[in-house]
Amino acid sequence: MLKTFSLTDIGKRRKVNQDYVYTTEQPVGKLPNLFIVADGMGGHNAGDYASKATVEIMLREIGKATEENPKVILKNAIVAANEAIRKKASENPDFEGMGTTVVAATFMDDNLLVANVGDSRLYIVNKEIRQVTRDHSLVEEMVRMGGLDRENARNHPDKNIITRAVGANDTVEPDFFMETIKEGDIVLMCSDGLTNMLEDEEIRMRLSGARDIVEKALELVEAANENGGRDNISVILMEP
Repeated sequence: MLKTFSLTDIGKRRKVNQDYVYTTEQPVGKLPNLFIVADGMGGHNAGDYASKATVEIMLREIGKATEENPKVILKNAIVAANEAIRKKASENPDFEGMGTTVVAATFMDDNLLVANVGDSRLYIVNKEIRQVTRDHSLVEEMVRMGGLDRENARNHPDKNIITRAVGANDTVEPDFFMETIKEGDIVLMCSDGLTNMLEDEEIRMRLSGARDIVEKALELVEAANENGGRDNISVILMEP
């Protein structure tokens, strides 16, 4: 029996919450369930428009998709959202330069299909914590090329510069991951408002210490705010 809980918080420093979270344990079109975290960027209300509109467009596209392949369904939905965000930005100067990250997941029995654009993340947590998604960020590229180690990457001044986002370019290419979920695993999806405030190991400790899924989510958001809460914080927790 899948247990889920989601939470989004404005944090301590921001005036607007540009994160948008969507969860349903019910089918959406041909997908058996759907979980999305989107972290918008852009001035004025462009960032919160980008994240919310992206999720809404994805839901619409997934709902009417005739494809059977879940990966193709998710990819087409993200591409459609990218086109719509680009169009809106070109028509209205207030929305110029807006974009959003997207991490989306769907459970299919014991398997979890994950799509990712940007630096919002999906982790699998048990006795250890493992980041499944790979950040599309300048700093992550530097780490991959060997020019920067993980320790220094965390506090690098350019760590918030992302190299891929929905709305950033005419085309978008999501990464896909397929994971087998075992008993005792916790799936965590989150925006960087959580991961910039808490080390991975601290996230794991907080999750293992709390009693139930609601308390776990509240504990993570509270800890991120205690550590500075410099950005909006969004969390989806899933316990299969």
